[in-house]
Amino acid sequence: MTEVLLATDADWVVEEVAAALASGDVTFRVVRSGHDVRPAVQSSTPDLVILDFQIGNMGGMATCLDLRLESGMGRLPRVPVLMLVDREADEFLARRSEADAWLVKPLNPLLLRRTAHELLHRDTATTN
Repeated sequence: MTEVLLATDADWVVEEVAAALASGDVTFRVVRSGHDVRPAVQSSTPDLVILDFQIGNMGGMATCLDLRLESGMGRLPRVPVLMLVDREADEFLARRSEADAWLVKPLNPLLLRRTAHELLHRDTATTN
């Protein structure tokens, strides 16, 4: 079973991500604030974190940096992060925050599915 943690305060993002990634072996947890991501990862490590770039008062960039810093200190496992950015100019910020991948909204469901699949299977492909 694959667990995806989605951090967004926009219902339409939840609906689009769930529709694109829905399958019998994918479960979703949704948090509505960037501040809720670290505790959610600590309580149950997801296979993939999807961060909306614009979310409340702790955006996707700050949230991703927080996850990377905690991972670097050994307090959290390193989890792949897919960031959903608002415009192409934001790709620079996604890269600087050490996101593993990013997509520009509006979301292309096929590209979202392919990118998530690549992130989920990256480690298993390199260890075989």
